[in-house]
Amino acid sequence: MGHKPSCAARIRASAEARCWTIDTTAAMIVECCGVTPLRAHRLARGWTRANAVSELILLCGELALDCPSLDAEQLGVWERNARMPRARTIDLLCRLYRTDTQGLGLAGGYRADASTAMAVFTPPPGPDRPAAAKQAILPSPLVAGDPLDAVTRSHRRAIERTLASTTLTTGELESLDGKLLALRRDYVSDPPMVMLARLLATLEEVRQYSEERQPAVVQVRLSEMIAVLSTLTADALMKLGRTEQARDWYGTAKSAADDSGNRELRTRVRVQAAMLPFYYGPLAEAAALTHEAVLLNRGRPSVTGAFASAAEARVKACQHDEDGARAAIVQARTLFERSRQTAQEDDAWAFPYRRLQLYLSGAYTALGDTVRAGRAQDEALRLYPDHTGIDPALLRLEQAMCLVRQRSVSEACQLARVTYLAVPADHRTRILGARAADIIKITPKDVRPRAARELGELLALPAGRT
Repeated sequence: MGHKPSCAARIRASAEARCWTIDTTAAMIVECCGVTPLRAHRLARGWTRANAVSELILLCGELALDCPSLDAEQLGVWERNARMPRARTIDLLCRLYRTDTQGLGLAGGYRADASTAMAVFTPPPGPDRPAAAKQAILPSPLVAGDPLDAVTRSHRRAIERTLASTTLTTGELESLDGKLLALRRDYVSDPPMVMLARLLATLEEVRQYSEERQPAVVQVRLSEMIAVLSTLTADALMKLGRTEQARDWYGTAKSAADDSGNRELRTRVRVQAAMLPFYYGPLAEAAALTHEAVLLNRGRPSVTGAFASAAEARVKACQHDEDGARAAIVQARTLFERSRQTAQEDDAWAFPYRRLQLYLSGAYTALGDTVRAGRAQDEALRLYPDHTGIDPALLRLEQAMCLVRQRSVSEACQLARVTYLAVPADHRTRILGARAADIIKITPKDVRPRAARELGELLALPAGRT
């Protein structure tokens, strides 16, 4: 079996850069892709089978030769060596591709450097052929064997086959869905560096399928997969402190989500992307992304809508917009309750009740409402049975922030230190350190105890030294 057309396209691009002849390019395609010389000559020109048929019919018109009955499907049969064309058709194919029996493995002889051939040969029509030459070969539709009718019929059949074709079987699509679901589940507990390698490998697999023409419904599904995988890739990079790379991947995720046309997915990707500027700045960018997500959702009762409002509440609270933050909190609770959707807690793409409480904890903590923040923290931690992972650690760090606001600074720094060290080393990423450092930032300099200095020294240690 030959390679995908994209392989021949890469060879063709190299050929153009190196000024190879068509014959050399075709020979390279034969060697690399394992196709027949007849097919290689077509691919070397960047033609589809329908293009080649159209060009042959137009060539016959220009040379005043009878055109054989031919369509793209029949040409494909010849290209696979499943059947040999008639001698007269072989002669026309040699004229079309400007080569000989050795070039196509057929018969005829019309190389561009053959003087006898040049006496009767007219170059195959292409995009640069004068319009007058094209018009001269269009006979009346009433003439038997009308070339125009053959051209339009060939194109229509080729388009219908293309619309029905796919390089992705139902089984392969289901396999990709299964891989994506497994990645979403494992992402909850596996280290970001480990997940990054797996995410990139699956992304490459999906990308290769997306390069080929797929039915619209399949292409939409592939774009959705790319959006989810790119978002998780960006999230992993963000956790590792690779902010510029994470920003780029969030951009890719937004492009894929927009390409899919899935409004809920477009909303979700923007909420996820807002995490980067929320933790690393600028906060105004996080505000713009969460607001855009809220507008996209249009108040629909869904967990994604609740996620968008909860994220906006947290950002507004950090911007000291108390009224806006509390209104967004109410909206988030309302949309979550009305959604009536049961989210899987072991799915990184889900937004279960415990994550809602995590976001509300962040909003209340930023507002200085330690009572409501404490309730949200207790409720969320109750739903994390083993209390391991990033989310429980972030909740305990927010508990420490509340202790600072209650003027229990030493206790807060000790809690932050214990929490940071309790997280496994391969999960103890930069984003966790940045959140722990926020505890020191909100501590008044004139009352920072020894515990605050020890926490700062701990966070300053290189990776692997804590």
